[in-house]
Amino acid sequence: MDNLGKVDRAFFEEYIYPHLGAERDDVTLSPQHGVDFGVFEVGGKAVATATDPIFIMPSLGFERAAWFAFHIIMSDVAVSGLTPTHLAVDFNLPPEITDEEFETIWKTFDREAKKLGVSVVTGHTARYAGCNYPMVGGANAMAVGDPDDIVRPNGANPGDRVLLTKGPAVEATGLLSIQFEEMMEDELREDTVEDAKDRFYDMSPVEDALVSAEAGNVTAMHDATEGGVHGALVEMARASGVRLDVNRDSIPILPGVLEACDFFDIDPWESISEGTLLLSVAPENAVSVLAALDEADILAAEIGEVREGDGVVIDGERISHPEVDPFWGAFEEFMGRLE
Repeated sequence: MDNLGKVDRAFFEEYIYPHLGAERDDVTLSPQHGVDFGVFEVGGKAVATATDPIFIMPSLGFERAAWFAFHIIMSDVAVSGLTPTHLAVDFNLPPEITDEEFETIWKTFDREAKKLGVSVVTGHTARYAGCNYPMVGGANAMAVGDPDDIVRPNGANPGDRVLLTKGPAVEATGLLSIQFEEMMEDELREDTVEDAKDRFYDMSPVEDALVSAEAGNVTAMHDATEGGVHGALVEMARASGVRLDVNRDSIPILPGVLEACDFFDIDPWESISEGTLLLSVAPENAVSVLAALDEADILAAEIGEVREGDGVVIDGERISHPEVDPFWGAFEEFMGRLE
């Protein structure tokens, strides 16, 4: 664990994977590296569940920070193809947070939960010495539905089409440009900085996933978080035991992303991209899924095909998992410049 961010596959398989408690017949999808959610069944219903930190950056403003925190929590369970239904929340708050600031956070959670039909079923809230922003607790999201409606992370089949929404480095661009706006304005055009800041509210794949699952035969979905687009591609290929052949020129890129990544000296293809959804879709349904995303005003494109084999090939060259996301180092470096 020498690097910031999520543990890599080797650490997971050595320390975590062998020790998963009791084996139970009702668990139908157990933890795997690079897989977003788990599944167990109760009374003929599937319960997809995923756990994430509560990530609050006060510098974003508490309403905006809470919106992002809520959608991070919902995103991993949404890629199951089931609509999120329940939420358990643990707030381990720093002593300096005010009642008014927490009220803003919680009312934002409440507002966004009501939009999705999500009910908070349990939780824990406290201030503790030693707790610091941005990681101020954790939450567990659940989605209850028909087992046949689950989009399994290992479901990509040869012949499926590979689709991607929004493109690379959405989260890296949105967060860094808001956090370090004044620094960017010293070197970049005002409209470029505004474009980069506009990526903030693209940082949720929840609608992308629910629209896609409703529109056609989606065989696998994966949220492109740490490791970005490259990481998501490798993780999907690995989970399904297939090869993904991708054309880079087909990948959509939102305004401001490349300029922001160049400013922060990070690789857009390997940088965290919460909000970007990677999908494999049965070939006869690719057009209908893309049409539904377009109707929802979500940028998306077909970027390649699933084939027999293993790994990821982009424009004829095989890529590997980045393992370390450059976002964390850039964030730490630029925070140091503010001090």
